[in-house]
Amino acid sequence: MDLHTVVGCPCQSRSENHQVLCGVKGAVVTSLRFKRNAGFLAAGLMILITSLWAFWGVSELYYEAWGLPLPEPLYYFVPFIVTLTFTLLALKWPRVGGWAIILLGSAFTIFAMRPRIISGRLTVRALLSWFPVTFLTLLVGGLFVWGGPAAFRDVKRSSDRPWWQRNLRYMLALGLPMLIILSVSVYGLPAVLARVDDGKRGARLIRGHDVQLVWAPAGPGWNWRQPWGGYPSWDALAWYGLPPVGLKDGSALPSGHATQEDMARMGLCRYLDATGRRLMPRPQNIWRMPTTDELVRSLVYRGENAGCEWNGNLGKTTCNHPPDKETPLWAPDQPPIYLWSGEEYDGESAFFVSYNGEVRKQPKSWGNPRHGYRCVRDLPVP
Repeated sequence: MDLHTVVGCPCQSRSENHQVLCGVKGAVVTSLRFKRNAGFLAAGLMILITSLWAFWGVSELYYEAWGLPLPEPLYYFVPFIVTLTFTLLALKWPRVGGWAIILLGSAFTIFAMRPRIISGRLTVRALLSWFPVTFLTLLVGGLFVWGGPAAFRDVKRSSDRPWWQRNLRYMLALGLPMLIILSVSVYGLPAVLARVDDGKRGARLIRGHDVQLVWAPAGPGWNWRQPWGGYPSWDALAWYGLPPVGLKDGSALPSGHATQEDMARMGLCRYLDATGRRLMPRPQNIWRMPTTDELVRSLVYRGENAGCEWNGNLGKTTCNHPPDKETPLWAPDQPPIYLWSGEEYDGESAFFVSYNGEVRKQPKSWGNPRHGYRCVRDLPVP
């Protein structure tokens, strides 16, 4: 609106009182414009956040969760569903939704930062890495509370506008995430549907790329799931033979970290019997943990060897075919998508290999539902 005509005629042609009134009304219009822009910005940011969570959820579905029993795959869409709910709430009732977003952001910020504050590991890098899902959420909520009503008031009252204009914000909030989910599915769904799973979980002879090993059957030698829902850490596997013999939780493990020599001498695999299905009270020295190179060379594609090679560095390996989470090496219906190597990267971390051919490192104390392991034994010398 033109500030000089806000009272119906140019301010210069009016009295001093009219000019003051014109200035006041101009300030009100400017403030209203700022509020409207803030409301539109909040809506755009919230739709962006929702879309990013949609991308993360569908990507992780095809990367990590495909093949797991229901409802586990649906858990990956929880952040998307939560942010979508709050987005629609804020678009309908900006103040109510804005305060709800502020409360959500505050709770999540406390949840994410509290362990780091307690442990003294709160750094600028950690703050910046969590910024999009913590402090940015607080900012978006505040913008909705301040500018949301001004941004969407006229839209609600404009019955003469076409339906799509009155509901454009809802169409964007729902349509963009759905478009992302469909786009990622066009690429990801055919790949996971083509995965090979022969259902066999026994000991397997895998003829890899210039390597042949027998891999342990389901049981203590392959992805022995613990009562807490995850799998043993590298430290726990390496220190299995420490008295008393057996897997130990974090509080029962020695301080520091196990070494590669510990893994070779008293690791869990050393205690497996000849069948690989039972742990013995003393080392049998039949089974062992695979090396990083052996894992890479045993990766599979459509049930056959993928022809992968490792150059000794972290990152993507070179393969003739893109490896996948398939038998005979992997169990597609189980959570692990990484396998520990028996080799350490340094004193604090060890190598692991992902099903898609990446070599990475992780702290030796790390144990979660995605990090599994599988013992191997060498073929008898003819």
